[in-house]
Amino acid sequence: MNRLLIVGTVAFDSIETPDTRVNKVLGGAATHISISASLFNINSAVISIVGGDFPYEYFKIFKKRNIDISELKIKKNGKTFYWIGKYAKNMNQRDTLKTEVNVLENFDPVVPENFTSPNVLVLGNLDPSVQLKVMSQIITPPKITILDTMNFWMDNAMENLKKIISKVDLICINDDEVKQLTGLNSLAEGARKILNMGPNYVIVKKGEYGSMLIDKLNTFECPAFPVKKVKDPTGAGDSFAGGLAGYLTTVNSSSFDDIKKAVMYGTATASFSVEGFGINGIEKINYNDIINRVDFINNLL
Repeated sequence: MNRLLIVGTVAFDSIETPDTRVNKVLGGAATHISISASLFNINSAVISIVGGDFPYEYFKIFKKRNIDISELKIKKNGKTFYWIGKYAKNMNQRDTLKTEVNVLENFDPVVPENFTSPNVLVLGNLDPSVQLKVMSQIITPPKITILDTMNFWMDNAMENLKKIISKVDLICINDDEVKQLTGLNSLAEGARKILNMGPNYVIVKKGEYGSMLIDKLNTFECPAFPVKKVKDPTGAGDSFAGGLAGYLTTVNSSSFDDIKKAVMYGTATASFSVEGFGINGIEKINYNDIINRVDFINNLL
């Protein structure tokens, strides 16, 4: 069975929307990516760290999905990464009210021995220095390495961010981040500038307007799935990455055509994520649910 390796945050999120507020639900990039990818019946492992305040019940969520958490470290005298955010009425804008890095501040990642040659590697949103440490432990290059990042690292770790961008096959970022990283207002031009930094592919996430996949020869526009009610967009981008990586791990391919299909699978997975708070939207679905939405998206093309 093909293997997927994921590095990213395992965290607590407190989220306020115009309708609801939830406190300290399970969140984090690695959480959403790994749970989404587990729907594809693959071998996966998570590299991350939590504090002694992390509930045992949350560990069971990973284990029941056969996600290897042998390198999900526990710092007993530390606190788990904690993010607090508030969404505007349109649910497209959010403010970060607080970020507590906690145990992630001095995180030294270790790749599990049986995942040093994964088929797919996902470098979830995290300090680029940690992403670089993970890449240095990979023995056999994956079929595809996927990077997610955010504007925080562009503001605070640009040198290391550029290093990691130069080493990956695909970078997955949103439209505002493309503009910040490149200084260009045109998404297509910005994406092509990023291709010149090293990756073979760029995926630009555009929220309710879908996403755009670009390489040096091709462009593919994927529409969003029309969700009736968005409850919580927090994990959407990571769930997208999980569906994308899950599919690519299954087919063990990095061709443009297969990444196009993977984008549709990622879009379908993310559409379930926004229908619940935290991981609730993706925790209760199965692979056939994703297939049904992929078929719907395919019919929109």
